[in-house]
This record gives sequence, C-alpha cells and structure tokens, in this order.
Amino acid sequence: MVTPEAIKSKLQTILLRVQKPGRYVGGELNQVVKDWSMISTKIALIFPDIYDIGMSNLGIAILYDLINQRPDALAERAFAPWVDMEALLRQENLPLYSLETMHPLSQFDMIGFSLPYETLYTNTLNILDLSGIPQFSDQRNASHPLVIAGGNTTFNPEPMHAFIDAFVIGEGEEVIHEIIDQYQFWKKHSNEKTRLLSLLSQIKGVYVPSLYQPVYYPDQTLSHIEKLDEQAPLPIIKRIVPKLPPLPTQWIVPMIDIVHNRIPIEIMRGCTRGCRFCHAGMVNRPIRQRSVEEIIQTIELSLKNTGYEEIGLLSLSSSDYAHIIELIDALNHRFANKHLNISLPSLRIDTFSVDLMNSLKTNRRGGFTLAPEAATEKMRQIINKPVSKDQLLETCKAVFSRGWPTIKLYFMIGHPSESIQDVQEIVTLCREILAIGRSVIGKRAQVNAGVSTFIPKPHTPFQWVACDTTQNIFAKQELLKAGLRSPGLKLTWNSPEETMLEAWLSRGDRRMSEVIYAAWKRGAKFDAWGEYFHPEIWQEAFIETGIDPSFYTHRERPIDEIFPWDHISTGIRKKYLIREYLHSKQGIPRGDCRDK
Repeated sequence: MVTPEAIKSKLQTILLRVQKPGRYVGGELNQVVKDWSMISTKIALIFPDIYDIGMSNLGIAILYDLINQRPDALAERAFAPWVDMEALLRQENLPLYSLETMHPLSQFDMIGFSLPYETLYTNTLNILDLSGIPQFSDQRNASHPLVIAGGNTTFNPEPMHAFIDAFVIGEGEEVIHEIIDQYQFWKKHSNEKTRLLSLLSQIKGVYVPSLYQPVYYPDQTLSHIEKLDEQAPLPIIKRIVPKLPPLPTQWIVPMIDIVHNRIPIEIMRGCTRGCRFCHAGMVNRPIRQRSVEEIIQTIELSLKNTGYEEIGLLSLSSSDYAHIIELIDALNHRFANKHLNISLPSLRIDTFSVDLMNSLKTNRRGGFTLAPEAATEKMRQIINKPVSKDQLLETCKAVFSRGWPTIKLYFMIGHPSESIQDVQEIVTLCREILAIGRSVIGKRAQVNAGVSTFIPKPHTPFQWVACDTTQNIFAKQELLKAGLRSPGLKLTWNSPEETMLEAWLSRGDRRMSEVIYAAWKRGAKFDAWGEYFHPEIWQEAFIETGIDPSFYTHRERPIDEIFPWDHISTGIRKKYLIREYLHSKQGIPRGDCRDK
C-alpha cells in the first residue's frame, strides 16, 4: 500500500518536471486538514478536470465546507492531472492522491464526482484508473470506495450507469449528510455492498442504477424500466433544498491563477423564464432566493477570510433576483471604499440590466455580455426567448453609451425549424449593432459573436427534436465566418464533432457506457479541450461496440417514445414539456412562469 509519506517523497522530484506544480501540492489558505486517524468517514471530492477549472466549481466548494463541518467526516479534494503529471504518475507507479493529506484515493470511504458537463466522462474513468479503483461498479466490493456522482449531467445518468454506484439527482446540500449517515450505519452493521446500495436507494434523490434494468423494443427504443429490488423507488424524484443553506465564507484561496479567481455568491437558484432549449432552467426549479442581508454578510466574511477583490453574483438570471436594486444599493454603500469588482454574469436583455451594471461601477474592459440566442424574432418565439429586435438594439445602444466598448453576443445555430436565412440574420444583426456602437463611441466599438450549436437536452421541451446534421452545421458556420470577417467583428464557434459528442453523451441510454469505455481505452480524455479531443476515437468506439451514433442524434422522436431518462423526475410534468414542444412548432411563446 502506497503511503502519503511515499507520495510526498516522490513529488519532490516529479514536480520539478511538470507545468504548474501548484496544481498538485495543496497547502492553500483555508484548506481543511483533519487528523486522518480520528475521523470515521473519509470522502474525496473530485472535479474531473484540471485544478485551474475545478477550483472554480461552486458545488465542490459547498460540499467541502458542509462535510468538514461534521466532526465524524472529512472531505479532501482531487482533480484530473494534466497529461505531463499523469505520465509521471504512471511512470513512477504512484496513485492519484488528495491534496490535503496526499492519501491515495483508493483509501477513502467515498469518492464523489462532480459532473456538470458530459465531456468529463472519460476523465472520470481515467481518474478511477489512476487511483487503482476498478472502473466498473460491478467489479467493486465493500473493500473499495463507494463511488457517487452528482451534477446537471446526472439528470440522465444512464450513459455512466456502469461506472457509478449511486447518483445524486438534484441538489446535494442535505442529501450528502443522509448518504454519510447511511454509510456509517452500514459500516457498523454489514459488510455487503449490496446492502449499502439498498440503503442508499431509500434516500430521496439517490439513484442506484444496479437496482434497475431497462427493457428495449426490437428497434432499440426503450419499453420500460424494471425494478430489480422491490424497495427501490420509481420514479426517482430529484432532491431540492426548500431554503438555500448558508454559503461558505472560508473559501480556499488557490495556489495558482484559476478560471474564476473570485468569491462566488449564489444569490438565487432556479429560473422561470422557460427557454425551451435550456436544461438548467428546467431542472433547477423552483426559484429560491437569498436575502440581501445574508448576501452582504457572506461577502463581508468572505473578503475578511480570503483577500479576494472580485465578487461574482451568480444565478441563471441575476437581474431577475427580486431584491436586485436593494442589493446593488447595499453593495455600493457597504463596499464603497473596497475597490471591489462585482459582476452579474447572467442578465436579461433590457436597459434595466445595463443600469444595474452601471450602478455597480463594474470594470468595463471585459465587455458586456448578452444572449439573444437567435437573430430573428421568429426563431426567438420558437425557442421562447421573446425579445424584440428593437429591445435588443436599444439595450446595445445603452451599453455603448455607458462606456462599454465591447458587446459579446451569444447565439445558437441548429435550432428547430431554423432556415439558412435565420443564420444569415446573425451576420446582419451583428453588423447593425456594430454600426450603433460606432455611431456612439467611434471605432472603439467591438462586437464579439459566440455561436454554439443547439443540442436537444433531456427534460426540456426540445428533447423530441433531432440534432442538426454535421454537414448543415459546417455550412452555417462557413456562412458566419464569411459574413463576420471584418474590423470590429469577431466570431468564435465550436466544432460540429464536439457538438455531436455532447449530444451522444447527453441523450444516450445504458449502451453508451460501452462506447465511453471503448473510447477511453483508445485514449479519449480531456474531451472538453480542443487539442485533446479526437473525434475519430469516438467513431472507432461506436464501430467497436456496434452502436449507431445517429440513433441518439439524428432522428426526431415520437411524442409517445419512452426516453432513457424518463424514470428521473425533475418535478416538471412531461405533459407540460409536450405542450411547450407543440407550442414551439406553432411559434407560440410562453411568458415568465411567475406571471401565470
């Protein structure tokens, strides 16, 4: 058994040979180090990407704080090593370890993965392999760590069912304590893993895939899900916290620069805008808000404990926070002399949002971001983002007039019923906005268009829709590249192959686990990183497993089809999603759900 002392000794030479050794040493301000020998339950929290990205994950930070408040449990962190560090770990036969005490991950009682996006799946398998933990759930016994996973991707857990013992569906602040309690009860009374999994399945919001069996029709569509344990619940209902618990104030201050070097303050959870493409907006309901007083107190303590100079006020739509004006006034009054940079990353398209940002006196160098998603009012009606062109142009003029030289616009292509003319209108709209900017502030005006490709995600009104074809996506992107190639305009886009990968993984059934494993064996990892994403590996994995990828992406699904994720309940009725889908075909928008 490899000891923490052995790992520390080896690191003295290994870290001299890798990029950013600060990723692998721990020791940050506010990390929590407990006496390993005195704690009964030990949990490794893992974000399966590099430290620079994982340290910005709010979910990991919240669970780390909550678990470490317990006297009978500890939480430590681990992240995916970059390719240079992985090569040295394998060369030296060293397992992946935690940052706090450098214990091998295989020595923890539980491994908790955060899976906010699907392209982390192969990294998850790679981390298990680097840790010496069997990747398949049915190959692990009571001597191995319990492997659990949560995050937005787990609302369709089936593609990862073969590798994860139990999924947390929904919010983890309360359920993590119930999982620990059940684990401790099991540890005292049993040594059978099947008994542990049965106990966990009784916790609301916990899905244990080994207790269920899908049944398919001859055409490979799903007939139904069978329970293999009579006590297992069906459907599995997502877990929510009725009231948002207090946020951490002892944020870990990273050793190196990370993606979001700031204090993340979640002011509100949930959204009622009802954008038909938006998975997060559907699965994170209902709306829950923090009080202004709680937010201010949290910021005060966080600043004192960290020394950060930037605050991010986070939610799916920050300007929809009911007390936003009161909050901005309080922030300006309380922190007037602190020279803080305070950001509202998610805003409605209206001048009210611009006034809010103006009131914050925020740094204007980074640009002002708006997300119209489509360039024509017809398409915005279909996707239920009913913003008029006049309103959008008025907002852009207000942005330029208040000192922002750059506007970032987010669009999607590949929406249902989209024509090539709808795509051309993205070019026209961007040029029109640039002209407005130049009339206000001259040649300093800049318009940056970020264009992603629509994926019909589970639990949304568009889950019945087919993905656009790779050929069509290429053609639309070429049109945009040609039309936005001029001074003052900038275009970014993602490759169609990356879009297809996300679609396969998000819309897949249990058979996708075979493809994920085959791809990992062929070298797939860091699929979210362009330089390490190899689409040919995934195509070979589909061929090896005999599975047709177009089955998941390029067919419109009939209304009565049973989806692989239908046994997971988000709290939104399928009848509602069907009604919204049919309304989209008629171009009928739906207002904010709070107004109904």
